[in-house]
Order: sequence, then structure tokens, then C-alpha cells
Amino acid sequence: MKTGQAWRVGMGDMQILPGPRHRPPMKRPTWIIVLVSLVTVFLICAYMYPPQSSAACYVFSSRGCEAISNWLPPAPARELTDEELASRAVIRDILNTSPTKSEKSKIAFMFLTPGSLPFEKLWEKFFHGHEGKFSVYVHASKEKPVHLSHYFVNRDIHSDQVIWGKISMVDAERRLLAHALKDPANQHFVLLSDSCVPLHNFDYIYKYLMHTNISFVDCFQDPGPHGNGRYSEHMLPEIEKKDFRKGAQWFSMKRQHAVIVMADTLYYSKFRDYCKASVTKCYFISILYLMLKPGLEGRNCIADEHYLPTFFHIVDPGGIANWSITHVDWSERKWHPKSYKARDITKQLVKNITSIDVSVHVTSDEKKEVQMWPCLWNGEQRPCYLFARKFYPEALDNLLLLFSNYTTI
Repeated sequence: MKTGQAWRVGMGDMQILPGPRHRPPMKRPTWIIVLVSLVTVFLICAYMYPPQSSAACYVFSSRGCEAISNWLPPAPARELTDEELASRAVIRDILNTSPTKSEKSKIAFMFLTPGSLPFEKLWEKFFHGHEGKFSVYVHASKEKPVHLSHYFVNRDIHSDQVIWGKISMVDAERRLLAHALKDPANQHFVLLSDSCVPLHNFDYIYKYLMHTNISFVDCFQDPGPHGNGRYSEHMLPEIEKKDFRKGAQWFSMKRQHAVIVMADTLYYSKFRDYCKASVTKCYFISILYLMLKPGLEGRNCIADEHYLPTFFHIVDPGGIANWSITHVDWSERKWHPKSYKARDITKQLVKNITSIDVSVHVTSDEKKEVQMWPCLWNGEQRPCYLFARKFYPEALDNLLLLFSNYTTI
């Protein structure tokens, strides 16, 4: 009975107290939870599995992969492949080999030409009196050259067709190196074209190359369409986009570097397979096509402009000077560098070229960034150039007159 009374009292109390205000059931922010979860999953996946295609990056940022990488945590160091480990072991041992320079050391002058060399008489003046300090090798890709100087007679090597923009250009360079390496006295290797001329006397060039322990390989980073725009992601994992470099093909390298170029198959195969220029029978149409459509996943990629710069940047970046000792004038910003005719040959021209002591590169992107650094020779700023191109054959007589006495240049 007491219990029932208590119940009635309790019910009465509840009726006297004001009733609670009606509140709608609270809606949980489900969409926020889902969004945060998706972003978290995306960040984890992006960190563990970075995009293999640059197109995927643009889904999330108009700036591409670079913007994403700026706010992602640093990725763990990549484990080298078996091929990379083997390659780097061989390269390390070769680079650690002490050079065997002596009074009998020679410079190998390697000429890459379609046929006859129009400046043989000039080179003959340059070589005269320095027998035993140089070797000559000629790779003629189109026709057998007719030689006018005894220094070039019987110096032709087995040659093959060379197509501009193709890996065959790199093959020709390697072929020249292979023949020049047969002579153990050759300690420095200079690649020259049929339009190249020397700017100094032989002794000056010999000392410049022999008394330093670096190679003169042109190398710089170009983020534009004619630089990194030619990169192919098929080169991964051995060649990453951040390591892709560009430079002029006209190199001068020490013997250890020549040997590792010949020993390389790993990086060479990447450029052979994935750095290809779309070249037509018409040279000018090919150039126009490359200018208008530079990328396309490794297509329109010029192997001789990227293979050696990228290779040395990866395996021995401190062993190269990052500029070429062969001068080429690109100041006109045309498809071809400036060419010199007979009327252009003056003492002032030579003085202007030989006084340059700063290396200049211009990127191909919209910024047109000018990259400049001093030409350092054993830590001392020195003139950059020992050779120059491109000279028309008609300039020969004026060049002979200008360089009539190489001993005073």
C-alpha cells in the first residue's frame, strides 16, 4: 500500500514540475567524419605509394606533383635495384683507380662528322710539332672522307649511320670512345664536330685538360618543355625526374669517365628505350615538331642532350665541370646556334669568345631563367672555352690567316 501511495505522490510531483523542452534528435556530422577519413586515407596512400604518372597529380593540384610533394612528409630512401648496385660497384672501383698520367699522356681528338672535315688544314697547323701528345679518330657517318692532312690519314674508325635526335648519335660517341680507349696513353678524350675549330695553341689546351682531374660535361636542370618535359616515367626507378639533366653533347672527359661510359648498360638502356625523338625525313619539320610538342612521355627526347648529363649527375656529380669547353652561340634564340661565315672571322670575335669566364644556360619554361656560374679550373676562375663552333667551310682561309702562328695564341 505504501508503495502505491509513493507512486501516486511521485506521479503528482512530476505533474507539478514543468515538463522538459522538446529537443530534436542531434544530427551527427557524418559528412565531416567521412571527409576527414577520405583525406587521411589519401595522404597515407600518397605517402606509401607516390603517383607514377604526372597526370594523376593534376587531379589534386594545378601545379602537379611538385605542389603535392611540398606538403607531404619526405618519402623513405628508395632501395636500389640489383642492377643499380652492380653498376655502382663497378663505377666506384673505376673512379677509385688512380690516373696514370705521364709525359707520354695523350689527348684523343675524336671527330664526329658526316663526311670530309673542312678544317683539316687548320687542325694540321694546330697539331704540328706536338707529335706524341695527341691521337686522332674520325667517325664519318655518311660518306668516306677525303683527307688533306697526314694527321688524319688512316684515322677513320668503323662508322655507322647517325640520325639527328636518335640514340645512334650516342652510339657514335661511344664508338669513338671505344676506339680511343684502345691506346692506354690516351688520358683525355675530346668530342668535336666537323665545324669545330681550336681557339688556343696546343700547349695551352694540353695543360688546361691534363692538369685537372675533372671532365668537362655540360649539365644543368631545365624544368621547361625542352628539359624535364622530355622525361619519361618509364625510366623509373633508376632515373627519377629530379635527376634528369640537359647539356650540349660536346664533351671532354678524363679516362676514368670514358671507361665508365663504356661500362654502362643500365642507364644507357633507359635512354635507348625511352628517350626517342620523332624525326621525319625533313630536318626542319622535325625541329618544328619538337618545338611544338616537346614531351609526350619520352618522345621528342634528344638522347645526346640528356644521356651523359643525367648519367654523370647520378654517378659522379662532383667529377664534372657542368659546362662544355666548346663554345656555341645560342644568343639568337633560334632553332640553330649562330653560324660564322668568312666575313665574321675577326680578332675581336676570337677575343670575345676566349674572354668568357662564366657559363650561361637559359631554361625553356615560361620564366626563361638564366642560370650562371663561373668557369672554375682547379678552383680558379678561368676562360671557359678551348674550341668553338659552328663555322662554315668558307671561313677556312680567314681562319688560317687569323691563326697563322698558333704558338702565339
